[in-house]
Amino acid sequence: MRKSGLRVAKKLNADVVDGISIARHVRAIKPYQAVSSLDAMRSDPERESFKIDWNEATVPPSPAVTKAVMNFLSSSQHLNLYPVLNSTNLIARLAKHHGLPESQFLVTNGSDDALNTICGTYLDEGDQVLMVSPTYQHFLVFVQSRGATVEHFYGRDPFQPDIDGLLQTAARMRPRIIYLANPNNPTGVLYSVDSLRRLLDANPTSLVIVDEAYSEFAGQSARQLLYTYSNLIITRTFSKAYGMAGLRIGYAMADARLITNLRRLFNPKNVNALAQVAAIAALDDSEWLSWYLSEVEKSKALITRWFTERDIECRMTPANFFMVRFERAPWVVRCLREQGVYVRDRSTMPCLNGFVRFSIGTVEQTKKILDRTGVVLQRLNR
Repeated sequence: MRKSGLRVAKKLNADVVDGISIARHVRAIKPYQAVSSLDAMRSDPERESFKIDWNEATVPPSPAVTKAVMNFLSSSQHLNLYPVLNSTNLIARLAKHHGLPESQFLVTNGSDDALNTICGTYLDEGDQVLMVSPTYQHFLVFVQSRGATVEHFYGRDPFQPDIDGLLQTAARMRPRIIYLANPNNPTGVLYSVDSLRRLLDANPTSLVIVDEAYSEFAGQSARQLLYTYSNLIITRTFSKAYGMAGLRIGYAMADARLITNLRRLFNPKNVNALAQVAAIAALDDSEWLSWYLSEVEKSKALITRWFTERDIECRMTPANFFMVRFERAPWVVRCLREQGVYVRDRSTMPCLNGFVRFSIGTVEQTKKILDRTGVVLQRLNR
């Protein structure tokens, strides 16, 4: 049957449409479940809402970022031209910021782009990948798209590092890639630099990815290990502490030879010009970053005290989020949404029964969020 010149598919999302099949490695992949609260917030613009479900910064980026973007747009030639190829302008600034050679950086369209590029470059069909879990799930899609298999490592306590158990699992598997978010999302587990050194020493033929999306909040990085280990890749993002999630920009740091290999697949035009300009400005405004990190730390103290006083299990993390266990987690999430507070239900993830994740913002925002959470708890305890 045809309609308007197009054949109507008999089954939505079928593996085969009019004889055209999707790639074999993609058939078993379930799309990453990205649930955004933006539509709900925009439907009630008069209400002050708090989007604390995706761990973005809760305020816009440094005013220096906005100024740099506006200055760029006021130039005679701007969006009509391609961006700086390979973001060499930003790489020069990152090299100075981190004290590493420019050859050890790849700037990408968000750190997700870096992770996808790594998998596309270094994974073959049948390769094994070890993921320290429960963790960020989109990385799983990148792995499966290459026909590789995943084994999840769950520590004895989901909120504590377990380097001995991880080493034992890696020794048994000998995986092609080991993925570890540090600090981890959503549990906040932070492996020490010494633990990471043990992991790298014990797995010289495995590529170890340390995802440092929340490193600025934690005040810890594995960057110093890049001087010693050629099997380490660190990914970073400007989406969290720098408040630039909407611009999609991140980067990878690794041995120069690994970076050269990543460029085999990488499109040098992949990062837009506005993101390049904004990221340079963000790095130059350390005062704003220090202010925002301080606000998050002050908020953590308020949050910990608030939940402790109410005898509610609250798992604070080194990142910009915390986890709370509720008896009726989905109900609490719905009620918070009614209060204009948008959080992330993590209660269906392995080892996280009953837990809800809250992002952390400024002190002023935190006080309002806790007030609205109190209203929900009163309903819960009736």
